[in-house]
Amino acid sequence: MGTYLNPGSQKFKFSLNGMVYVDKSSLISVTNSIINTPQRFACLSRPRRFGKTMAIEMLSAYYGCGEETGELFKSLKIQNNDSFPEHLNKYNCLMLNMQDFLSSTTTIVEMLSRIVKLIVKDIKKEYPYVILADETDILQIMSETYEQTGKSFVILIDEWDCVFREHKEDHVSQKTYLDFLRMWLKDQEYIALAYMTGILPIKKYGTHSALNMFSEYSMLEPWEFAPYFGFTENEVESLCASNDVDMEEMRAWFDGYRLEYFSRMGKKPQDIKISIYSPRSVVESIRTGKFNSYWNQTETYEALKAYIQMDFEGLKEDVVAMLAGASVPVETRTFVNDMSSFEGKDDVMTLLVHLGYLTFDSSNSSVAIPNKEVSMEFIQTIKNIPWGKSAGSIKRSAELIESVWRGDSQAVADGIEKAHQELVSILQYNDEDALSYVVGLAFYAARDYYQIHCELASGKGFADIVMIPRTRHANKPALVVELKWDKSAYGAIEQIKERKYMDAISDAKEALLVGINYEKASKRHECVIEKWIVD
Repeated sequence: MGTYLNPGSQKFKFSLNGMVYVDKSSLISVTNSIINTPQRFACLSRPRRFGKTMAIEMLSAYYGCGEETGELFKSLKIQNNDSFPEHLNKYNCLMLNMQDFLSSTTTIVEMLSRIVKLIVKDIKKEYPYVILADETDILQIMSETYEQTGKSFVILIDEWDCVFREHKEDHVSQKTYLDFLRMWLKDQEYIALAYMTGILPIKKYGTHSALNMFSEYSMLEPWEFAPYFGFTENEVESLCASNDVDMEEMRAWFDGYRLEYFSRMGKKPQDIKISIYSPRSVVESIRTGKFNSYWNQTETYEALKAYIQMDFEGLKEDVVAMLAGASVPVETRTFVNDMSSFEGKDDVMTLLVHLGYLTFDSSNSSVAIPNKEVSMEFIQTIKNIPWGKSAGSIKRSAELIESVWRGDSQAVADGIEKAHQELVSILQYNDEDALSYVVGLAFYAARDYYQIHCELASGKGFADIVMIPRTRHANKPALVVELKWDKSAYGAIEQIKERKYMDAISDAKEALLVGINYEKASKRHECVIEKWIVD
């Protein structure tokens, strides 16, 4: 076994021996469906901590011919797939982490030269009889090894996009790197499978990809690879059940990445929608017994800060709206898959989808902040930027929800008014949408206790905001909030009753109806709170 060529299964064994292991071996059935076909080039982009490296280590253990690994997979799902024995340990497998090479060299040319040199070293160690005419020409090296060993290559590249993340403005180095990958991989018969993972999709030049032989599977278009990166809802439910962890809290903290794809796997192709969780966050909450922000602990807030304070029209308004719980429309097609070429707010928000800070809803082309964990990243970030006045509203939101529970309607009206004053320079405060954003931020702390639903179908219409206490906070009253503009807070309460919005909280032990009205002429907010007796 070599360091890079057929490196063996030890790293995959570490994963199998972990405190928490989720069986993602069915991924192999997907890669087996494209191996040795024209579709054998796959680029998978997902945020950090979503299991990309573990998947590559598993594929290396499966395809590499350096050792027999059938026993490792005997209790895993892939064992029952018909393609499993066909490709097991049948290939020369190269596993490369590009970040390691980039970090150990000073230029891209030096990095690429080092890659070739170390591949040659491993080939000579594995196959001392192989004759290499030119040890600097990667095409000749691979072709001659293939011809003399009779084994084609599975090439697994992790952190493929590190050059674009660390050398954002160095377009010469980026092009040199892409040219190398294209020369090495494109249409070469020695390749049975080329599988790359990273955070960013492949860089576009104009409307074209520099590596157009690759099919791309991203957070925008995951296709059949969707279930294999991140934990699915069913997988997290199983983990919570077996480790006595509160699934409702897990969902509030870490759920929110929605993926939709068309699957041709199985007898009946179908459209599938799934919810994805960050594996690191789930595993750490189970390991420590505490819910906290784990996903991005190794990163600084500076990266997010740099993007959300860019001077693009509408960007800060959209960030505030998303912090309030709203989804905002986005056009993703203009993004060129790098971290510096931004033409407007849509490009920034598309990048944040790939980085994991936002989730994308393909059904209506909108983005939102996925969960509490990521929302905390945004809040921490906006505290330190010039327009981050909304952080003050969020900080006081715990007091506001206490005022609601006490039935102190004047304190609630005053709190919302203060939030309005802080946000008036950011939001065009002239419609009910803006009012809902202000109220959403003012009630931010309610997310610690409630499942919050906006525009929830109930009774004879749609309630503006419904807050249902999570199980561990069942002693809190459910809330039905109706918003009005230049009307009456009492009228809002009457609408809740007339349209039977209370149907949404029929299982609650107690409930409060909250009517909020904004009077445009006086710029004053009014609140009425009424206790509702749940039948």
